[in-house]
Amino acid sequence: MKIFKLALFAALLAVILPVSAQINSPYSMFGYGQLRDNSTLAQRQMGGVGYAMHTGRQVNVMNPASYDATDSLTFLFDMGLDFTIINQNDADGSRSDYGGGLDYITMAFPVTRWLGMSIGMVPFSSVGYSFGNEISNGASSHQGNGGFNQLYLGVGATPFKNFRIGFNFSYLFGNVYNDVYATTTQGSTSLFEQVMEVQDFHFDAGIQYTIPFNRNNSLTLGFTYAPEKTLLGNTFVQKYDTSADTETTRQDEHSLKGNYSLPSTYGAGIAWNYKNSVTVEADFTYQNWADAKFKGFDSFTSTKFDDRYRLALGASYTPDPRGGFFKRTAYRLGGYYNRDYIMVNDNHVRDFGVSCGFGFPAISSKTVINLGFEYIHRQAYPQALLKENYYNITLGITFNQLWFFQSKIR
Repeated sequence: MKIFKLALFAALLAVILPVSAQINSPYSMFGYGQLRDNSTLAQRQMGGVGYAMHTGRQVNVMNPASYDATDSLTFLFDMGLDFTIINQNDADGSRSDYGGGLDYITMAFPVTRWLGMSIGMVPFSSVGYSFGNEISNGASSHQGNGGFNQLYLGVGATPFKNFRIGFNFSYLFGNVYNDVYATTTQGSTSLFEQVMEVQDFHFDAGIQYTIPFNRNNSLTLGFTYAPEKTLLGNTFVQKYDTSADTETTRQDEHSLKGNYSLPSTYGAGIAWNYKNSVTVEADFTYQNWADAKFKGFDSFTSTKFDDRYRLALGASYTPDPRGGFFKRTAYRLGGYYNRDYIMVNDNHVRDFGVSCGFGFPAISSKTVINLGFEYIHRQAYPQALLKENYYNITLGITFNQLWFFQSKIR
């Protein structure tokens, strides 16, 4: 009964707290914003890999087949914080900004020897930007915020030796706001606000298969799939006269169903493990966004999609999982390349990043404190348009406790 109360508490905590660290990027005004890939901080320190990762020391939402790795007496609770410094360069010069906040909350626990479960909140997309420009007889400014989150419940099982299968069932929800302020030379200001409200369900599945070569070496293959689907919810435009403090009725309100959709997502990874000390993994992600629907509004910037793919490579090294403090510390390194799904004036948006980090063990328990550093460069191609450099500092903690052990009194 205790575990179900804890699961309920974690779910309520995830709903109450504002998940999804805030960003400030004009590129996020297109489509559904900047996409997230369900990676925890430990995985981000390794370039965002995880499709073939199978470890009982951290929660791996990227592939639900991994949930059965949790030890039969272990309860995992993982949460992460993100702080970002952003430097932007374009034809108008250079400027800096910052953002951050709570990134995710996850937990995992065993049900039987062959079945594990996970529950939590992870971000699906993030929107945040603010910039302005001159127009005829005045000026305009553009602002956006919001994003979509996933409250998920996942199960992972081992039906037979070395083969695992899992599923995530998610509730996708959130609002995205895109605002345009128009100020005339006479001083009056009007606000045109585009709102998208999503309330929908999402599903993804994964499998993993481990090939043990000998006692010390093994190779794991991982695959994930999320089917394409139309989104459920509503979107509309509202117009305000901020000078008169009045609100007009909603304009062009329509349902997301049949007009907006998410594409199929395919993920594949391969990981080599040596003595539970060294892990090296390579991942590939593909999403056919070119076939996705996005109706948009005539009065706002149009959005064009193209297929997205992402390549990632990461490694982790723990000198001795049973040794002293520095020998039990995990040293992580990774990098990735991503061609994003949005296009700006027929230009693809691309980004790449490198990351590193540490998993510091707590002195008297298996709890791990994850401290990471990440550099990301993002720009359009072939015209650069806006160049962005992200400098991220991430801090998280993975509680790893023996919650199911009952001592005997003699």
